[in-house]
Amino acid sequence: MAVVASAPGKVLMTGGYLILERPNAGVVLSTNARFYAIVKPLYDEIKPDSGASAWTDVKLTSPQLSRESIYKLSLKNLMLQCVSSRQVLLWTVLCVCVLLSSEISDSPCIDSFQLYLHIFDYSYSALNMVKRESRNPFVEQAVQYAVAAAHVTFDKDKKDALNKILLQGLHIMILGCNDFYSYRNQIEARGLPLTPEALAALPPFTSISFNAEENGQNCKPEVAKTGLGSSAAMTTAVVAALLHYLGVVDLSSLSKDEGPVDVDMVHIIAQTAHCIAQGKVGSGFDVSSAVYGSHRYVRFSPDILSSAQDAVKEIPLQEVVASILKGKWDHERTKFSLPPLMNLLLGEPGTGGSSTPSMVGAVKRWQKSDPTKAEETWRKLSEANSALEIQLNILSKLAEENWNAYKCVIDICSKQRPEKWIEQATEPSQEVVFKALLGARSTMFEIRNHMRQMGEAAGVPIEPESQTQLLDATMGMEGVLLAGVPGAGGFDAVFAITLGDSGSNVTKAWSSLNVLALLVREDPHGVSLETGDPRTKEITSAVSAVQIE
Repeated sequence: MAVVASAPGKVLMTGGYLILERPNAGVVLSTNARFYAIVKPLYDEIKPDSGASAWTDVKLTSPQLSRESIYKLSLKNLMLQCVSSRQVLLWTVLCVCVLLSSEISDSPCIDSFQLYLHIFDYSYSALNMVKRESRNPFVEQAVQYAVAAAHVTFDKDKKDALNKILLQGLHIMILGCNDFYSYRNQIEARGLPLTPEALAALPPFTSISFNAEENGQNCKPEVAKTGLGSSAAMTTAVVAALLHYLGVVDLSSLSKDEGPVDVDMVHIIAQTAHCIAQGKVGSGFDVSSAVYGSHRYVRFSPDILSSAQDAVKEIPLQEVVASILKGKWDHERTKFSLPPLMNLLLGEPGTGGSSTPSMVGAVKRWQKSDPTKAEETWRKLSEANSALEIQLNILSKLAEENWNAYKCVIDICSKQRPEKWIEQATEPSQEVVFKALLGARSTMFEIRNHMRQMGEAAGVPIEPESQTQLLDATMGMEGVLLAGVPGAGGFDAVFAITLGDSGSNVTKAWSSLNVLALLVREDPHGVSLETGDPRTKEITSAVSAVQIE
């Protein structure tokens, strides 16, 4: 029986850069963009001769990328070996044709035998490149660590049952919502307006576009993304689906309000697999959000994963996982979500993406070169981040204590520019809401100012001029409470927090500024066990939305 699990993408509203170091906190919002993992047996039954086998088969498919990889999983050391990997052959053919045409034009006297040798040589190299690029290290590590977790936590009887499950093979399919990927180029190429409606018209789980770069002998396809943390959401979904499928955790009782302790196991294994796959121990806020949903986050101590980093030194994977599970995970997580009647919007300016690792590296170098100034900037930024969090929590409390006054103020502000808000207060119960809204806005301007200063000092465009102009214009629109660059900043998407029904006017204004408003909204829920194939659900939803006259 198939198991389907999903995990959300994220938006880091506050805590960019600071969240890399304890005890700094960040507020991360989970979204309605979800990654799905479907796990089921590869074979209907165990093969008669498989009882003594030391290996089992694992098949990974990604329909959106037209990729399929076959692995052998060692039942002894639990390591994967890729035995075949197929991707759309366009890139192989393209590389061969480009390189051959160049070679032949340079050597007009080349004979037939040499031509065949060149064809073979280039084809072999191109195929190896495609095989290498089509592998997915995040899913590979998720499989290895999830299976190892089962071995570590099971007794002998359960291990025998586990072995039988594994001998049927594993078929893992991954699917990401369209929101994780950029379709801006396709929309512009078709001459369609840059509106959410154009995005909504795309089929669910649309094939992912590539940015092809031909550089000498390298033809490498790169996926265009929107910065929602696809690798973290994908890793978490695969880990959750596998752990449930293998019987390590039971996610069927997972509720929207409070999940079982089993979710902590998903978090630990997903964090570990994600860090190993990316080759470094990051802050982990993206995986934490994928597991737990929206919250205030303080990172774990990096040392907790030192044993996992030592796994490359031939330490058995079971020992590594046992050490990680017994370790002290000291991350801090406090429940948080946007106050009522507030909405998250994301906009894609189309000015090109940014490299988060290189920007983080530049900021760290600045910290070392000017520690006094860096410490002062970080202190002020941390204080501003905390102040914004406090203002938003105050607004949530005000909504709870006096809903009518709160709703009235939100309705008024959603139709007015911010400079007009305070003039609308007619009674004390409303005035306190207005002041909290304006306090949040003022704090956001402080945060942006400190982020810009840090970028200028480090020599990286954390809030480049083009984004500053867009964000200033957005902050001045009717019904906009906040606007900023999420996470590490740069030229990626911008976010806005809007009040009431003002979001539609903001998306129209963005479209006139050549900014594509995405379909992403905040959804505070984390990892989830689904009832079926998401492609079937999406089709059913689309059909039910059709009106027959």
